[in-house]
Amino acid sequence: MMTQDVDLFVIGAGSGGVRCARIAAQHGARVAVAERRHWGGTCVNLGCVPKKLMVYAAETGRTLDDAPSYGWEVTKPAHNWSRFIEAKDAEIKRLNGIYVSMLEKAGVTLYTGDARLIDAHTVEVGPSALAPEAPVQRIKAKRIVLATGSVPIKLDIPGADYAITSDEAFHLPERPHRVAVIGSGYIGVEFAGIFAGLGSTVELIYRQPSPLRGFDHDVRDHMRELIDLNGITQHPNSSPVRIEKHEDALRVVLDNGTTLEVDAVMMATGRRPSVDALGLENAGVAVENGHVVVNAQSETNVPSIYAIGDIIDQYNLTPTAISEGHLLAERLFAPQGRSWSFDTTPKAVFFAAPIGSVGMSEEEAVRDHDVTVYLSRFTAMKQSLPKRPGKILMKLVVDRQTDVVLGAHMVGPDAPEIIQMLAVIVTAKLTKKQLDQTISLHPSSAEEFVTMRTPTRHVARGETVAGTSAPR
Repeated sequence: MMTQDVDLFVIGAGSGGVRCARIAAQHGARVAVAERRHWGGTCVNLGCVPKKLMVYAAETGRTLDDAPSYGWEVTKPAHNWSRFIEAKDAEIKRLNGIYVSMLEKAGVTLYTGDARLIDAHTVEVGPSALAPEAPVQRIKAKRIVLATGSVPIKLDIPGADYAITSDEAFHLPERPHRVAVIGSGYIGVEFAGIFAGLGSTVELIYRQPSPLRGFDHDVRDHMRELIDLNGITQHPNSSPVRIEKHEDALRVVLDNGTTLEVDAVMMATGRRPSVDALGLENAGVAVENGHVVVNAQSETNVPSIYAIGDIIDQYNLTPTAISEGHLLAERLFAPQGRSWSFDTTPKAVFFAAPIGSVGMSEEEAVRDHDVTVYLSRFTAMKQSLPKRPGKILMKLVVDRQTDVVLGAHMVGPDAPEIIQMLAVIVTAKLTKKQLDQTISLHPSSAEEFVTMRTPTRHVARGETVAGTSAPR
């Protein structure tokens, strides 16, 4: 059994782990990384990247539908799922190679296999599904970073084994014609939109009255309308009690007695930190509610061991994991004084009409502020000729005393691209007056954010937020 000494050993080569390892190595540290499954982690292989490619595939179909209204004589062909999956897989393989190349160029030693802690300074790497013949090796490290991400979970109901998760959805041999999606968070709503956009009949099942718990209430109400307009059948206030397999179909039985017959069931019911078989108990690393406990410096209770990304269950976004990894590497090997505003991290849901959101929702803001709300709904110019239904929603949440913009929210075409710039405004604590002083770029949807003048409502601190919406 070979033993090697390094300054830093990173377990997990996802977005956060790769950034941490690469930056540390660039500052002269001797760094090693172990990955058991996919170089690049969930985002590149089973998350953000392939999902966005699927969104583009569905979006292309909608563009073909709209083309005749702009004078194009187009006969829409059938979507070839297998051809798309082949192209998607080729792109993911290319990105895998880029991640490996970046690490190698930085001088990082790579291990492919399952890694676990032996003690506070020792990692053992052995065979994994990706490397079944890998030898068992032990590496001594001054410091160790846990960056193993998260894994999807399923509901504990009879027949759950018949359901797939997002992991399997990226590799289905053919597109199911009838799909039940359980869960209405990011993943559930996005995959409901993908399958519907590619021609599947979709049933969306969720426990809440509206989808996307945690988002601003106006965004949630608006999205419920748009989900309907995209041909997706919603089952709010519902939970599945069992899944039955029949000869040529699966049946999902809901707690209200409804039975749905489908070809596939996808559970988008959350994720949990990937801590299994890491040997945390060998080093005494503290775990709470399934996640590794860290302080603001990414330190665990064991002085030589750190953790970043989804395994700590805080932000659970790729950009935040990357930033955590970068900050940790610099803190350990070349302090730079760099900082990021994690509280104003923008987020997006890539539905047919995507969501972009940054800062506080109205519900969050009124806990500590008197707020003024500006809300607008209008039809995008691009939809005027094809007469595609569904409006854009834009919303600003402003502190009534200071005029600082606390939150910005949008649903509609290009929302994620537009909200990135609003994130600068929220992070810099700019005011509504400064937005008002900005000359608009016309014609664009984005100009609405600098031309909204009339408040929709004022809400006092501590007041219950009503589910009101702007006039249609």
